[in-house]
Amino acid sequence: MILNIKDQIEKLNKIRKGEIREAYTLGIPDFDEYFKLSLGQYNIVLGHSNVGKTTTILYLMLLYSVKHKIKWLIYSSENEAHTLIRKLIEFLEGLPINKINDEDLNKRAEWINNHFKIIDPNSLYNYKQLLKLGQDIKKAWDYQGFMIDPYNSLMIDKSELKGISKHDYDYEASSAFRVFCKTNDVTIMLCMHAATEALRKLHPANHEYSGHPIAPWGSDAEGGGKHLNRSDSFLVCHRYTSSPTDWMYSMIHVRKIKDIDVNGRPTSIDSPIRMRSVINNVGFTINGENMLHKAIGKI
Repeated sequence: MILNIKDQIEKLNKIRKGEIREAYTLGIPDFDEYFKLSLGQYNIVLGHSNVGKTTTILYLMLLYSVKHKIKWLIYSSENEAHTLIRKLIEFLEGLPINKINDEDLNKRAEWINNHFKIIDPNSLYNYKQLLKLGQDIKKAWDYQGFMIDPYNSLMIDKSELKGISKHDYDYEASSAFRVFCKTNDVTIMLCMHAATEALRKLHPANHEYSGHPIAPWGSDAEGGGKHLNRSDSFLVCHRYTSSPTDWMYSMIHVRKIKDIDVNGRPTSIDSPIRMRSVINNVGFTINGENMLHKAIGKI
């Protein structure tokens, strides 16, 4: 079916007049320069195990929720629901859970319930089943973002593999994620692990982080570079967990931005976005400024 050009020109005119928001910013120049959130986008977040992918992305999701009222659906099979809720509450308060009084705890919990819904992590789905569930929930609760964490925790529909390879299966899954985003105006944040081989790639002797694993590239994702090819934006979360000085920095390498006119631009190789964890791991700063306060002021 060929699209009607008049419909597309009408959409462009609405964008020109500011009637359609192209992308959401956080009001943090050092972050917004490289990444802006757009609805209908298929985004991938790659990283080694135990570098804090979930914590980092969850914090960014919270910032978009507080600033722009974005609602999120979460399927995180490697994390208990109460641990996700705990982190969100701690992020909002800037305090560890045992330092938050009952009144504030209940107030934050109610706010989180209005902006985040969590799918039971003990239930297993293949990508088709999860997207079907996401479609059903969308009809009952109008969310704008869907976090899937991680991709390799989804079951494989073995009946499909009888006719195609795993490579083609992943391409079909990527296509399904993209179509879901476009038809529902929902942004997906799909977390992925880097392949084992990527952990063996170390910085050379003359590098600042000599001997430490380097941040993975798109081709280091489990399954290879096809995931980079299919995504609208491709982010890499990295942390030098064994560094005696920089272990508290979560670094975001923006490897791909499909629409640089709207959604930001890739970071340079050795200059990622550097987010420093605050004491007790209850938030992040950029250049010494609390990101939550910088985005919307203290709440």
